[in-house]
Amino acid sequence: MTTKNDAAVDNCDEKKTDGENKENSPPHSSKSLAQETKPHPAHSFQWSWASMKPTSSTCNKAGTVEDVLKRNANFRKIAEGKKDKELVLIRKGNAISSHFPCSLIGNEHLTVKFVKAVAQPKKTASGSHRKGPSSKHVMFHVLTNGGKNIVKILQNPALKLVTQGISVYAYKGEKLKQALKRDGRFHTKIFKKNCALCDQSSHVNTDKDNLVDDLNGKTFQIILRNNSSAPESQPESLDDAFTTPSGSQNSDSGGNQEPSQQSTTTESDNDKKKMESKLSGNEEPEKPVREIPDSKKMRDRLCSQFSAEVKRVKTQPKLSRIQNLFRKEFGQNAQLCREVKMTKKLMDLSNSVCQVRINGSAAGSGFLFFGSFVLTNAHVIRSVYESRRQLGAKVTVHFSFECLEKTEGEEIEVEEVVGYEYVPDVSGRDWALLKISANQTLPAGLLTYFGLLPQNGGICIIGHPGDGVKKTDPCLIVASENRLQVVERHYNENQENIQLITSKFFDGVAISVKQNVNVLTYKSCFYEGSSGSPVFDMHCNVVAMHTGGYLYEDKTRSVIEYGHPLSAILERIFSQIAETKRTDVMDEYHKCTYAEKHNRRDSDIVLKRSSVNDNEISNTTSELVSVKKEPVPMEID
Repeated sequence: MTTKNDAAVDNCDEKKTDGENKENSPPHSSKSLAQETKPHPAHSFQWSWASMKPTSSTCNKAGTVEDVLKRNANFRKIAEGKKDKELVLIRKGNAISSHFPCSLIGNEHLTVKFVKAVAQPKKTASGSHRKGPSSKHVMFHVLTNGGKNIVKILQNPALKLVTQGISVYAYKGEKLKQALKRDGRFHTKIFKKNCALCDQSSHVNTDKDNLVDDLNGKTFQIILRNNSSAPESQPESLDDAFTTPSGSQNSDSGGNQEPSQQSTTTESDNDKKKMESKLSGNEEPEKPVREIPDSKKMRDRLCSQFSAEVKRVKTQPKLSRIQNLFRKEFGQNAQLCREVKMTKKLMDLSNSVCQVRINGSAAGSGFLFFGSFVLTNAHVIRSVYESRRQLGAKVTVHFSFECLEKTEGEEIEVEEVVGYEYVPDVSGRDWALLKISANQTLPAGLLTYFGLLPQNGGICIIGHPGDGVKKTDPCLIVASENRLQVVERHYNENQENIQLITSKFFDGVAISVKQNVNVLTYKSCFYEGSSGSPVFDMHCNVVAMHTGGYLYEDKTRSVIEYGHPLSAILERIFSQIAETKRTDVMDEYHKCTYAEKHNRRDSDIVLKRSSVNDNEISNTTSELVSVKKEPVPMEID
């Protein structure tokens, strides 16, 4: 699947008295970025939203990224209609805060998104920023998913839907905890628990009390060392120099305090009134405590029920810890571990997987099918194609987006949509065949690795989840007879959240998975942005196209995921090509299958250019399967 957006500095901060500013600002505080007017060298960056074309914005004075965007009339119009949403700015695959210093943005492209707000977006306090050249800044990245036993690290879980990482800026000489608090998007629990940041490259842990000077450019995951509370900082700690943003930080745009602060203020006022009453001798007498009617009978009945339940649980046979380990975990891992040589083969095939972009913004995944034709889901480009049956925006593909810091290769523009079908409730009818420019060297097409759906075992999905870099996800197939068990398990696990997740939701999922018997189901962590990814079986064959899943309302979890069989999609492609008489597509197809069958006679596959009937289409598909080589066991990374 950004948390609460740290909006630009609120102008109402300027109305504070000198005494208030002195009290709420850290020792090293200075004017906020929004209040600075000192000019700096002019620089520009581009931004885009949804399907609109990129827009260039120029800045020549210190401020935040949001300050610069608000000077643009188009952005103000967009933001006006998104008042109940939270602003998210994507930079190089990671979400930056809206109070991110504009001086740190070079000639780059930002993607503007809006997500569902969990509360009114917070503002940044006037004392939470410092002046300083960009050389004094440090920028690092934090994954939106925490480590083991960490459920929630963000104020707003909806951030996970648009990015897998967030960028945090800091100043040299300050502590990590101070930078995370200033960012404002992290949940308060990570500061109360004994958490640390684990470097994803070196796997070295960094405590929150460490300085940020050496963290520039690194990517971390928040982990839980243990369940104890966070150790107290030393008196001379730099934490004393950081004051939790006040004023607008703890208030909504209307000046109302957040519930937590309201509660604290109310309790403080009540305590004060009680103390004044005691001192004046006018203390009100305490109300007498009365017994609840029939409470003794109720207590005896509950104790009896509790004792009976404890006795039942103790007498119920259960597997030992070691037996459970072998029965569940060991059995699953055995299906995912294979020979290294097949992992290398799978990595070679990953070169054919691409990210599909609309006007430069990630829209989904895809893969080179054959020749110069890319296959993806129809719903990936539906917003810019279906209404007019021609592309209404610039659509490109990128085969080498594998690293945030360095992107090799370049985007290849889509020339036209050769085939398209969107009937989401029917197996094999959510696909789009895109013709891309062939003016440069392309990777190998995956049609030659076509295979039929397996019934069980391990699979591997390769794509771009969360609009991020290319990733792999080895997972296990959920056989059709086990789908209802998966739904039932999710239902039982969410009984405590029955007010948020009703049984009606699970009933709908159960009916759907029972009816869609022809799709491939599995448990994957690939959600938004991964539609169109190829699904490989245990023999490195492409058997399906990852299409969707049954997401919870918060869209951070899914009950079960599914993909449409490639065999069903292939038949629909041939049928549509025959109707439109696209001989150029057939020629590319012939070249692909001929390279796979060195000793095949030209007459083995005869698709007449003037007409193609259903039998010939079916024969073509079945022949492609029949020429497959002997399967070689595949290991999934």
